[in-house]
Amino acid sequence: MGLEEDPAEPYLPAAGGEAEDPDLSGLGESVARGVAVIGDTVKTLSPSPGVYRMLNRKGDALYVGKARNLKRRVTNYTQVGKLPRRLLRMVAETVAMEVVETHTEVEALLLESNLIKRLMPRYNVLLRDDKSFPYILLTADHAIPQITKHRGAHTREGDYFGPFASAGAVNRTITALERAFLLRSCSDAVFSTRTRPCLMYQIKRCSAPCVERIAAPDYRDLVTQARRFLTGRSQEVQQQLGTRMEEAAGRLDFETAAVYRDRIRALAQIQAHQDINIEGVDNADVIAAEEQGGQICIQVFFFRAGRNYGNRAYFPSHDKTQGVAEVLGAFVAQFYENKPVPRLILLSHALEEQDLIAEALSVKAEHKVDLSRPQRGAKRKLIDNALHNAREALARRLAESSSQRKLLEQVAEIFGLEATPERIEIYDNSHIQGSEPYGCMVVAGPEGFRKNAYRKFKIRDPKTVAGDDYAMMREMLTRRFQRALKEDPERGGGQWPDLVLLDGGQGQLTVGLEVLADLGLGDLPIAAIAKGPDRDAGRERIFLPGRPSFMLQPRDPALYFLQRLRDEAHRFAIGTHRAGRSKARLRSALDEVPGIGARRKKALLLHFGAARAVARAGLTDLEAVEGISKTVARKIYDHFHRDG
Repeated sequence: MGLEEDPAEPYLPAAGGEAEDPDLSGLGESVARGVAVIGDTVKTLSPSPGVYRMLNRKGDALYVGKARNLKRRVTNYTQVGKLPRRLLRMVAETVAMEVVETHTEVEALLLESNLIKRLMPRYNVLLRDDKSFPYILLTADHAIPQITKHRGAHTREGDYFGPFASAGAVNRTITALERAFLLRSCSDAVFSTRTRPCLMYQIKRCSAPCVERIAAPDYRDLVTQARRFLTGRSQEVQQQLGTRMEEAAGRLDFETAAVYRDRIRALAQIQAHQDINIEGVDNADVIAAEEQGGQICIQVFFFRAGRNYGNRAYFPSHDKTQGVAEVLGAFVAQFYENKPVPRLILLSHALEEQDLIAEALSVKAEHKVDLSRPQRGAKRKLIDNALHNAREALARRLAESSSQRKLLEQVAEIFGLEATPERIEIYDNSHIQGSEPYGCMVVAGPEGFRKNAYRKFKIRDPKTVAGDDYAMMREMLTRRFQRALKEDPERGGGQWPDLVLLDGGQGQLTVGLEVLADLGLGDLPIAAIAKGPDRDAGRERIFLPGRPSFMLQPRDPALYFLQRLRDEAHRFAIGTHRAGRSKARLRSALDEVPGIGARRKKALLLHFGAARAVARAGLTDLEAVEGISKTVARKIYDHFHRDG
């Protein structure tokens, strides 16, 4: 979100009324240059609404803001005596600006949220939410609808129910729905090739419409019941099933009555996992924020069709000087950028621009969205419950962060670092007798492993001898730090390591030292860690430049921490190698078949499950695959059987 705008006072000084020293530890000249850039931009601005971007010398966005009056808002950044330290640093890094005018402030807010999610500027409140939420999908593009878990865009025809907070919640619900309504979960390709009921029928989780154990009209009746249940008409469905159970028992058809009894129990199991159900809350999200120690946790609970679909905790990246209301407002504006918006959003705090955000969300959702901060009653209890969960999640996070910080302090002492490391990079290689060689880098810091910073290096230098671990390490480190020098030579972007840790011994360390020396990076701390005799965990030996190798005490917490770092690098390297090896096998098996492109290859794999099964398939089986004609099926069959 942008700066606060007040027509009477364009921008207020920091709390306490005293303007901060604009020099900011030698940044005076840089601030002056940034102010000059911003001042030149101000001369071209109009008083219309819009979005502005501060850019650094690499062209990356430092900050994205929106304004009702662009000229007045951007002018604020030239008043350095009133800027807090965070914004002074931003101005010092600014070398260019980009501006987009919009018709309304609502359009500006929507564009701002979109750009923040896409560009991830370091001076904005950032919601790192790279996972889409799972939904339950009842398909409508097949005569016999399927129930399945779905992520991503809602492009397939059918009814979507959700979002659910986790894949586990969806899986539990689908399992119970299968027991309650006996709907198929198999793919259309599997459905079309069945000749007898599968295991799901045997364990009473499917009615086997694939082999007509149930008539199509009766199956569609089950689908209708499931749709009613998922849209909130659960009591109606349960009453109907109860009536049918009693009728069957009255006819002394106890086997049928038992089927209805089991279905009713399955529905009750779904409702037992809903935790809290509040009358009057049909489709709503409950969002609560809690702040401790400069960190903010935001809990989001999802209520759909009157039922609780679970909750998820978020820890948005923000400056410690930003208050809860400001961070929560930025969170709400970004959160729904790629998600459907419910009609009601309950909040723990009033937002700074609540009416504007509500209007923007209404425009995006194409229906009225109400942002409400309940003060009493049942809805307030929902907020209190969300706040309790936020406090608990934040306490766990802070405890983990505290213990992590202590471990990093020990690492600094062990490796002789000048300060506690904020970024440790761990490197490892993986291959089998030189085939599909990969190098991998994992990253760790005070908040734990930073998986979005992991990197894979496909070893591709023809001079690298297959299976030469030292040469692989040399190529990986050279590529990593050549790129770092090109992208951030001044090391100001937070992407340089405070410690380089290699999985290996003296040989790997020697290679690492040579690479850093060749690149003029001899000041980077580097070390290696190797397993002891017989590769025993707990007897690791640490290698440092210019010092004899040494071992830590077996029960030293720092040793366990270093083992975790090394094991994570090893896990990532092995997984990357296996994925590359599988891809290579797939290429050799199917890509050599004439007439097989990406679409047909995908159809074959979906149908048979593996390339090996395709090679073993008979001609009739190949012809049954969707998109595979008799001519193509013959080509595939002949390709795999020409020597037989």
